[in-house]
Amino acid sequence: MTLRHRLTQLTAPFVALMIPDRQADRVVPPSGHTAWLTSFTAGAMAFLCVFAMALSLAAGRLAARWSDELARTATIRLSAPPEQMDIQTQAVLQLLSATPGVESARALTDEENRALLTPFFGPDLPVEDLPLPRLIEITEGGDGYDSEGLRQRLAAEAPGAVLDDHTRWRRPLVEAAGRLRLLGLLSILLIGAATGAMITLAANASLAANAQVIKVLRLVGAKDDYIARAFVRRFTLRALAGAAAGALAGLIGVLLLPNADSAGGFLTGLGFTGAGWLWPFVLPPLAGAVAFFATRRAAFNKLRELT
Repeated sequence: MTLRHRLTQLTAPFVALMIPDRQADRVVPPSGHTAWLTSFTAGAMAFLCVFAMALSLAAGRLAARWSDELARTATIRLSAPPEQMDIQTQAVLQLLSATPGVESARALTDEENRALLTPFFGPDLPVEDLPLPRLIEITEGGDGYDSEGLRQRLAAEAPGAVLDDHTRWRRPLVEAAGRLRLLGLLSILLIGAATGAMITLAANASLAANAQVIKVLRLVGAKDDYIARAFVRRFTLRALAGAAAGALAGLIGVLLLPNADSAGGFLTGLGFTGAGWLWPFVLPPLAGAVAFFATRRAAFNKLRELT
């Protein structure tokens, strides 16, 4: 069997769905609870899928951006007696200026320290009167620096200096991004499984309601393939239309979400970006495929029961 012949056999059932057959369509009731249940289920699941995609992708981008920003910066916390603080600060800055891979380094001012502590202690904190450590911000260059070597040189020049390269902050963010993507994929798979289950129940109910019609069709010579194709076509097209409407509603909902200016930094980038806007358009064909296989299996199982 050639590859072309094999592909023709595999695609023939899908091609048959697009060919109208009024006689076969009469086997399936054009309306009723199974009709709206199939369309509503596919639409609701597609709507949820759009938001699951948007939220998981946005959360992944946010965690990746935080991780990248933390990866390019580091902080040195310098503790020293007040009379030695400025001297050791200058020594650390000179050491950093001669360290390969360090693009820039600067000591944070009292105003910047106050801004960091304001969310915890309020705006009236007397920073200049407190024995706070001096914070030095490091910006990493393109090739990076040797963190272990820098720690050893700091220990020799300024024993009270502690290098924090933000590794303990980056690792949880990277892990969170991976888990969020996995949860998004699992959510989509669960939604697809729920869609298939609901469509299977609707198809079984429709087949059971038309048991007498199916028996008459068999008496006049209709094959099970002909009867099953009528149900498969009707339910697949219903699911396809419902999923298209649900995906469109989901896209409109994502577009109407507040932007970063009015909702704050956490919602920055919420939704789709670039080619990500094409992902919701994959949902209607996927819903149609799920409905096709679910209805086909349910139809043949029910037809065997009615034999």
